[in-house]
Amino acid sequence: MSNIANRPDTFISHNGGKAPLPFSEAEYGRRLASLRAIMAAQDIPAVLLTSMHNIAYYSGFLYCSFGRPYGCVVTQDKCTTLSANIDGGQPWRRSVADNVIYTDWRRDNYWRAVRDLVGPVKRIGIEGDHLTLAARKTLDAMLDAPEIMDIAPATMQARMLKSDEEMVLIREGARIADIGGEAIHAAIAEGAREIDVAMAGRDAMEREIARAHPDSELRDTWVWFQSGLNTDGAHNPVTTRRLEQGDILSLNCFPMISAYYTALERTLFLGEPDADSLRLWQANVAAHELGLSLIKPGISCAEICDELNRFFADEGLLQYRSFGYGHSFGVLSHYYGREAGLELREDIDTVLEPGHVVSMEPMLWVPEGEPGAGGYREHDILIVGEEGAENITKFPYGPGHNIL
Repeated sequence: MSNIANRPDTFISHNGGKAPLPFSEAEYGRRLASLRAIMAAQDIPAVLLTSMHNIAYYSGFLYCSFGRPYGCVVTQDKCTTLSANIDGGQPWRRSVADNVIYTDWRRDNYWRAVRDLVGPVKRIGIEGDHLTLAARKTLDAMLDAPEIMDIAPATMQARMLKSDEEMVLIREGARIADIGGEAIHAAIAEGAREIDVAMAGRDAMEREIARAHPDSELRDTWVWFQSGLNTDGAHNPVTTRRLEQGDILSLNCFPMISAYYTALERTLFLGEPDADSLRLWQANVAAHELGLSLIKPGISCAEICDELNRFFADEGLLQYRSFGYGHSFGVLSHYYGREAGLELREDIDTVLEPGHVVSMEPMLWVPEGEPGAGGYREHDILIVGEEGAENITKFPYGPGHNIL
């Protein structure tokens, strides 16, 4: 038997060659230069990134945690991802950066690797919205309690402005979401299960991602297709419920290309909606169109929200509004990432500017037992330009197309 004491705490393995990444080296260089400018302005010699979204954004590597810690250490001259031995050489292949693998022969080898990479610093940048209390305690013990600086808000602000390369990928995601929508539209039939309809949309999107982006990792694309009572929540999981005539339906397509999320969401009806349902649907469509017209440079998220609130109040429907009216796009998914500074809510004063990408997605939720019960939601993606905004979602909305 080998002596466990002789096994390394960390090692480097360049197993195979670098894989094609979703963006150019120049793009990753631009992002790192921006982060290093933030570090210089705050006198932070080293940053430890721990979230999936920031590690992917700055290095290209999207980790699968499975209960293990991952990281990316950035200094003024190096960027190094830190991964568990279970992943082999894949983190190095899928990263523009260097990589160090830590082993689990000894507890806290991850933190020993962090210590080796950051050196004897007195100050370190971390993501305050991601570092747990337990991790903070170990960081203090292993790194001799450096001063902690939260760089999460600054990195979020940097991610909110999309580059030309990001715009290309986001446009592709919107195109592929439309393909998923068409597959779902074609699969809807009385007696079909939610899961069967959802799989049709998911499979169509994954096939197109595989065709159009053959060098990408195929992961995380999903569909939420909801019917009847299950439409009341925007994020309700798919069930095996069978569709019935008269059902309100909610189509939600989410293609994932290299950690970048896009979405298509539509209200549909199986058969003619009753008068109350049609009135609610048309009101939500009108709010959607008003919201689309409001998105332009120079208006704040809160101002957009205020205008839509006034519209729903005038319609006597504000009490049915479900959540904020839209959000940013980029490196995010249903389990990582969120650019909260660019959400269309009452408490967000961010002013839209060229380079922002936001959704417009008003939703009304009428509880069961009331006329027109169900969840009504439309969702488009808009790229903010110099003069206005471009809607890159093409799938039709409203009763003219989505009564089946």
